Formats: sequence, C-alpha cells, structure tokens
Amino acid sequence: MTDTRPTLYLSRLLPDPVMAIVRERFQLVHEPVDALPAPSALREGLCQANAAIVTLGDRIDAETIHAATRLKILANYAVGYNNIDLAAAQQRGLIVTNTPDVLTNATADLTWALLLATARRVVEGDALVRSGRWTGWSPTQLLGADVSGKTLGIIGMGRIGQAVAQRAVGFHMVVRYHTSHPPATSTLPCEWEFRSLRDLLGEADIVTIHVPLSPATHHLIGARELALMRPTAFLINTARGPIVDEGALVDALKTGIIAGAGLDVYEQEPVVHPALAQLKQVVLLPHLGSATVHARVQMGLVCLENIQAVLDGRPAPNHIH
Repeated sequence: MTDTRPTLYLSRLLPDPVMAIVRERFQLVHEPVDALPAPSALREGLCQANAAIVTLGDRIDAETIHAATRLKILANYAVGYNNIDLAAAQQRGLIVTNTPDVLTNATADLTWALLLATARRVVEGDALVRSGRWTGWSPTQLLGADVSGKTLGIIGMGRIGQAVAQRAVGFHMVVRYHTSHPPATSTLPCEWEFRSLRDLLGEADIVTIHVPLSPATHHLIGARELALMRPTAFLINTARGPIVDEGALVDALKTGIIAGAGLDVYEQEPVVHPALAQLKQVVLLPHLGSATVHARVQMGLVCLENIQAVLDGRPAPNHIH
C-alpha cells in the first residue's frame, strides 16, 4: 500500500509529544537525532521534503533554498529567523514561519533567573558549597548587588521585553526601555518610560537585551555602549549573541567598566570567548531561553500547525513576510 502522507524533514529530534504527532501524520526523510546536521545533510534532507522543521543552528542559505524545489514550507523552531536567507525564500516563494508567543514566558523567566544569579553571585555560592571549602556564614562573604528598587533598562520592548518588565513590578523596579522607533503613542504602562539607547545605558543598574538579530542590531552593544554603563551595572543577554561585541564585553568586565554579565547566547555559538569562562562575575548558560518542557512542546505544535495549514492550502498563521 502506497504511503500518501507528505514528507517531512526534521533537522533535530524534538520532544516526544511532538514526535508522536509527526510520526502519525508524516513520512520522515529519516529519523532525526539530537545533533546538528552537517550542511550537506541539511541540504539533502530539505531537497527530499514537502515540509521541514529546522532550528536556529541550521544555516539555510539561498543556494539551499533554490535547490529544495519540492519544499513548500520551512518552519523555524524559534522566534528569531536570522539563520534563514529570508530574501531568497521570498524570491523562491517558499513560506517561512516561526514560533512567537509560546516561548515568551519561558524566556522571560530565564532572563530573571540569569539576572538574579548574576547580581547575587549564585553560581559562585553553589561552587563554594560543592567544593567543601565553605566554613560557614560570614558578614563579608560573596556580597552581591541589590535588585529590588533598582532601575531595569530593557532594550527591545516586544513580547519578551514586556514580559520581563511585568516581572520587574514585583521587585519594585524602575523600568526604562529603548526601541528602535520611539513610540508616538504607547500602549505600555505610563510608568515604563522610553529612553534613547545612550540615556538608558547611563541610567540602568541592569540592562537586558530583547531585540532580534539583524544587520542593524549586530554589535548594538560594543565598547562605546559599554563605556556608557555604570561601573556597578550588569548586562544580561538572552536574545542573540552577536548583538553584543563579545571581545568588547570581555575588556569591559576585566577593566571594571561594568560589574558583571549574564549570558545565555554567544557571538560564535556554541564557541564561547575563552576569557568569559575565566571571569567569576559572569554567569554562562547553554542557550536555555525556551528550555522548558511546555515551551519546547508548544513550539513544535506551532510548527506543525503552520505546516498543516500550508499543505492544506491555507495561510500559515505565523508566516514571516
């Protein structure tokens, strides 16, 4: 009996509830594994499929897009889509979708986990206890920075930026934000005040980044911007690594231009600037922003919803134009 199910390419293994639906509805090009495919394997898989789910680590260039003539939809398992040549996809008529909304809370929560861990030296404290060298409570031991009542500067006020700001209310923080286009009229709470990037960097005790990666935001935070920050300030990045000039950040941390940083993303991911791992005032996470069971399952379901719509001849709910 001929299998009439559409062919799906998965570049990575997805959570079990998503895989169960995938195996029921689709023919797989091959069984995915939990490892990034080689560029040649990625291209080969895309060329054999009617639809594909790819991840932010998969670099999909114009040549690959034009070679994959059977492919109708590329569902990106992420909110950002800087890994895909969108212009080439639009030229070829290939629909590209993403997964907004479903990972907002997970990423905002992780931002706060990183913020608090950095300010309160949580990782250093954990290491001290595990080492067996802790001798008990001390008045001067691992003194960190207050978070409550401080000024939080948010760069990028989309879904995630707003969710981070909402969580700041419980910490009685002053919220200042920057977006690339100053709002003429804003639907945001009036107590959240817009600032130029320069002014925000100078005012904030903690700066957190929530903009997409684009040519305009590449190295948005470099040596000049870091120099505008307070020497007691912290930088948090759960967006995309190349938004921050990692070399400049290392220099700023080593020379005391800023007090510390919490990073979930890196400029040459998964390679991390070697000096960062040597700095105690930095907390480093392995890109965990959306890494909750609920968020990752929902991301997969959104991808499948978009794919089903396109294969049925309907508009994709999360079509990136």
